[in-house]
Amino acid sequence: MIKDKLKVFIENKYVTNFILAVIVYNSIALGLLTYPKLCDICGNFLQISCDVCVIIFTIEIAIKLYVYGKSFFKDGWNNFDFILIAMSWIPTGGVFSSFRVFRVLRALRALRLVTRLQKLRLIVQAIIESIPNVLWACLLLLLIFYIFSIMGTTMYGEEFSDYFGTIGKSMITLFQMVTLDDWAAGVARPICSIHPFGWIYFVSFILISSFVVMNVIVGVIVNAIGEISEKSKLMRERKNRKLKTDLERELSKLKRQIAKVELLMSDVNTEASDK
Repeated sequence: MIKDKLKVFIENKYVTNFILAVIVYNSIALGLLTYPKLCDICGNFLQISCDVCVIIFTIEIAIKLYVYGKSFFKDGWNNFDFILIAMSWIPTGGVFSSFRVFRVLRALRALRLVTRLQKLRLIVQAIIESIPNVLWACLLLLLIFYIFSIMGTTMYGEEFSDYFGTIGKSMITLFQMVTLDDWAAGVARPICSIHPFGWIYFVSFILISSFVVMNVIVGVIVNAIGEISEKSKLMRERKNRKLKTDLERELSKLKRQIAKVELLMSDVNTEASDK
């Protein structure tokens, strides 16, 4: 059947690698199109090649839709692929110039690498599944921010209004400290020069926020990656066991059929020798 042949074709290792190479090239070409000098030299070629990439992606999706039917949309990654390719066909010229803003969505095609590379899919899936726990950790971090913002505004608001004049300014300053962006020389040392014990406030906040809470968030994601990896491994083992069982069952049927054929041949040979 045509559908079976197309399924073998689209799942072929070489076809899969070819599509991956096209995705990589398309991502690079889209980046090169942002350079005006390069656009003057080979902009037409890059644009045409990007359009060809979109056509290849569309053919791939069309074949998968024909082969898998409704089951194609049962896979979330397939839906993600479909949406990215559909957005590539949004018109942006002529009477549709108002949709030109959607041209920036072309950059999202690079995300197809996530759907193609198993390790990237694993990390993204782990991040998505760990969102509930990460949200609780973020809520704890926000609470710490709020408490230290009140403390900072109360202690240093009058003398350092640019940093701790209001709750909002204090939170921005604390966010700068969490990122460890010039927090010591730019924020802590000027304040500690006037308030000798100010280091207690800054060091305790850095320890609690950057080295404890942020590590908790990282730990949650790493743990989710481990759990998903274990689940994937178990699913592969179950699939392999099922394939092995099915193969053994088919081999057993084949052996019984061969035995029947041999028995029939033996009977035929016996009858022929009697005659």
